[in-house]
Amino acid sequence: MHVSGRRAVLSVVMFAVIGFTACMMPDNPGAFHPAAFLRIPLEVPLLAFALLLLPRRMAALVALLATAVVFCLLFLKLADVGVLSAFQRRFNPYLDLKMLFDGWNLLSGAIGKLGAALAIGLAAGALTALIGAFWWACIRMTRLGRQARRAAVAGFAIILAVGLGLLAGGSRVGLKDVAELRVAPYLGERLSLVARSVADIRRFEDELTADKGYAGGDGLFARIRGRDVILVFIESYGRSAIEDPRYGALIKPRLDSVDRQLQAAGFSAASGWTRSPTVGGLSWLAHGTLLSGLWVDSQARYDLLMKSERASLNRLFRDAGWRTVAVMPAITMDWPEAAYYGYDQILASKDLGYRGKPFNWVTMPDQYTLSAFDRLARQPARDAGEPVMAEIALISSHAPWTPVPKLIDWQAVGDGTVFNDQAESGDSPQVVWSDHDRVRRQYVETIDYTLETIGDYIARFGGDAVFIVLGDHQPAALVSGPDASRAVPFHVVSRDVSLIEAFRSDGFTMGMTPDDQGPEPSMDSMRDRLMRHFSAR
Repeated sequence: MHVSGRRAVLSVVMFAVIGFTACMMPDNPGAFHPAAFLRIPLEVPLLAFALLLLPRRMAALVALLATAVVFCLLFLKLADVGVLSAFQRRFNPYLDLKMLFDGWNLLSGAIGKLGAALAIGLAAGALTALIGAFWWACIRMTRLGRQARRAAVAGFAIILAVGLGLLAGGSRVGLKDVAELRVAPYLGERLSLVARSVADIRRFEDELTADKGYAGGDGLFARIRGRDVILVFIESYGRSAIEDPRYGALIKPRLDSVDRQLQAAGFSAASGWTRSPTVGGLSWLAHGTLLSGLWVDSQARYDLLMKSERASLNRLFRDAGWRTVAVMPAITMDWPEAAYYGYDQILASKDLGYRGKPFNWVTMPDQYTLSAFDRLARQPARDAGEPVMAEIALISSHAPWTPVPKLIDWQAVGDGTVFNDQAESGDSPQVVWSDHDRVRRQYVETIDYTLETIGDYIARFGGDAVFIVLGDHQPAALVSGPDASRAVPFHVVSRDVSLIEAFRSDGFTMGMTPDDQGPEPSMDSMRDRLMRHFSAR
């Protein structure tokens, strides 16, 4: 049965619009501008000839293959846009499919579960409808009547002729790359990425097998024997928070203020940079990297590490006589990965005793987290005469950055219900995220809050403990910008001046503000530096 008339025109137009859009659509969130669509992908007219001129059965197979390719193009490009926006890298099918659930958590935390479900549902529905329409158009084109077929062939022949002419001589008239063959190279690059990732995982498996990460001996951590060691990750605390002009005006004075407060309490600080394996999210990759001393920049590497016998920094401290504690207010479900790290005590969200209201995605403010850690872990260990090695994840600076907490009197913290008024203040994430400038402003206000809180905690309750405070990663490109460094601040604080001075050899500067010309060593290298400085002289 032949297709003619309006259906013929509709099928050809729909094929051309969807085919050209799939080929021309940018795969970078910063490339969406009209000029990006002023191109002639030569694959479209060539595909049209195959549908119009091949025998119908063979053309139907071509239509099926073409529909699959268009789906892959649209899916990969949309995924690229999303992953580049959040994590400043391209989508990797081999490594990233496991992260769909994490993407849901991030989106639902920013715009709410209903908003996230609607957004995902609309996107999936639109993509399905588009692919269905393209399949329908391809099949209809294989059944065009003779007159309609001739007209379609002539039209696509003109497009192909113009494209080939531009391909051959476009650069001479200032139209270089307007016509191109891009589909095969684009998909080929993605297959190459997958192949490289498979090889990378195999290398990582060999690395885990070859090196168990045991080190030290009797002198391991001897320089800080008997002191609490408190490792604090600050969510989304990146280099941009200090050096980006939009944020530095608030954060630099805060770091100066914290430095003065610490000095007045008898503490010294040294600060530098370290390069995180992730950006915009996936904080556990930074935790795994620092604590294992291995570069863990993908979920696949992290999963392998969790199954390995590589000794974590926490486990090394436990073997050397410290009581190891994890303080994880963001953990609200089972956490099987905890077995790898070697904790004696785990204080997840439900274990911290918070009775106040959540700050949207953020389960509790950082001040409560630190207060509960002191009450539930540090004081009991002190009573038992045991030093604590604690890993704490502070999350008040996690998206959606609303409402912004405020520091209160530590004696008033109690069970956290005192924070209810703060938790109900401010606008909803939907309102805040509708204004990009406001998102950025509230982001830096939460970083300011966390720095103030931890500075106040150390000054008041630090005792003779050694503190390592660092960011886990930079925030998403919406906040930091598309070309921001992956470095995060790294602070070491102690009353032992000679210990702090030792970090100068690693390019650290005294005080709470890192040198803007200082090195950016990778985060996996920081474990050995800490072990070296904390061990026998």
